[in-house]
Amino acid sequence: MNLYTHFWIFFIKFASQIHSLHSYLIPYMTNQNSINKYLEASIAGNWEHLALTDFQGVSFQYRDVARKVAKLHLLYEHAGIKHGDKIALCGKNSSQWAIALIATLTYGAVAVPILHDFKPDNVQHLVTHSEAKLLFVDSAIWENLDPDSMASLEGSLMLSDFSLLSSRSKSLSEARKTLNQLFGDRYPERFTPADVKYFIPKPDDLMLINYTSGSTGFSKGVMITQRNLWSNLQFCIDHLKFLGPGDGIVCMLPLAHMYGLVADFLHTFIKGCHIYFLTRTPSPKVIMDAFATVRPKMIITVPLIIEKIIKTKVFPLLDKPLMKLLMHVPFVDDHLLGKIKEKLEQTFGGQLQQMVIGGAGLSPDVETFLRRIRFPFTVGYGMTECAPLIAYAPWDEQRPGSCGRVVDRMECRVDSADPSVTPGVLWVRGDNVMAGYFRNPEATKAVMADDGWMNTGDICSIDSDGFIYIRGRDKTMILGPSGQNIYPEEIEQKLNNLPYVAESLVIDEDGKLVALIYPDFDLAHSQHMTDEQVEDLMAQNIKQLNSELPSYSQIARKRIFHEEFEKTPKRSIKRYLYQH
Repeated sequence: MNLYTHFWIFFIKFASQIHSLHSYLIPYMTNQNSINKYLEASIAGNWEHLALTDFQGVSFQYRDVARKVAKLHLLYEHAGIKHGDKIALCGKNSSQWAIALIATLTYGAVAVPILHDFKPDNVQHLVTHSEAKLLFVDSAIWENLDPDSMASLEGSLMLSDFSLLSSRSKSLSEARKTLNQLFGDRYPERFTPADVKYFIPKPDDLMLINYTSGSTGFSKGVMITQRNLWSNLQFCIDHLKFLGPGDGIVCMLPLAHMYGLVADFLHTFIKGCHIYFLTRTPSPKVIMDAFATVRPKMIITVPLIIEKIIKTKVFPLLDKPLMKLLMHVPFVDDHLLGKIKEKLEQTFGGQLQQMVIGGAGLSPDVETFLRRIRFPFTVGYGMTECAPLIAYAPWDEQRPGSCGRVVDRMECRVDSADPSVTPGVLWVRGDNVMAGYFRNPEATKAVMADDGWMNTGDICSIDSDGFIYIRGRDKTMILGPSGQNIYPEEIEQKLNNLPYVAESLVIDEDGKLVALIYPDFDLAHSQHMTDEQVEDLMAQNIKQLNSELPSYSQIARKRIFHEEFEKTPKRSIKRYLYQH
């Protein structure tokens, strides 16, 4: 056999493999109208690629994920779990958490992600309220739970290895004990991409119950359907085209929160990316090490990370006398800013194409600076009730102070005669909007109109090109002494830009506005300032702030906090804890 013949034999074999792989990739390339079809296609089409990694820990290829998912499907089947049954997950981000979620969705059960930092009694309440039959849980969380208080629960499994922690079901206990045998019996030859066939839900089938952790109240179970989830994921697929198979992603946000779950995990998994989980509360060093290792093209985050870097590393540098002088020299300023941009991009791994910031707006001074150096960031807007996307615009189209335009398959309106001038409550309608709050018709009725419009509770304006600008929350708006609308978030934004202010809250106490301030004590102490000097500086800040505000919205008094305010997972302050 000559070399020419060898070549053609190789080519024919290679071509047949490519054709087989192509049959799996086609569904990913085209609109499937089903998240589980997308998951099928990604797993089969990226079979040998790395899928999930616990940073500085274990890694799984897409084929490993497929095998583990298949085993959990067998466990569910033999334990008597039916389509539509609820399965709760409570633990820190990890590959095993992600696998348990995929297994639950693709089986046709309803996933109930629960934030790992909820208190034990809250976790127990949500497991019970959701009517969950199974619970995947971290061992550290399980130690503080009382199984007897969760009446609907048939069993609990440890997230780290899916071992059985508790069982009230003989069939569950037997299925877990014989799981490897069940897998061998079901797939006697070998497990291949052709075996990856998942349950396909109807558009209005329930897929998730995601409990809110809002800044103005307590948890409600948001019912997310296949239509909601698919619409969000389709938007990410259509508008974040720079991501593809093998691209590294650092998943920092809690998977139990819709923002992290959809944008950071499911979207990137569907695209065949390699996802790294930090597995523990990320310190700045761990985050930076992860960026240097992974070199992500996209970062999904909240304002805190980028603001911390700019305010502690960049702004102090620009405040030095020589830098101030050089920044006023033509051409030199552009050169210096270019160097800062280059250094900043290297901080995030050197391959960043877009940073998507959600959960809250950026402080104006940081946003202005980032726009000046043309750093590739954008600010989006969403809420759990929209699974979560409402507005977005790519970084090179975004407008200062805006959170983008309403996303595909959604529409919005503002309760105002002239929304571009006078803010009003934002209402939304479309494929992203939830089915309602689980077992809470009163709360559902309070926000949902009969014609499908949902009250977001946010005070917004919209310009003539459809860009949305958030002014504040309807629930937090304060009525001034003469009936004026006061938006505390706007005052807080100004206050947070003043020297040595880390974060703040403005509240109403007996008709007076009070500023609760958490100063940046770390920065102040590093510059040898005493606490008394910091407090004096805060008083000066209030005086300066009041000079810029109308009389009806001026601060009457302040209170200094020595610990940062308690936050939700998306780093919003839990305002209700500080309002009297």
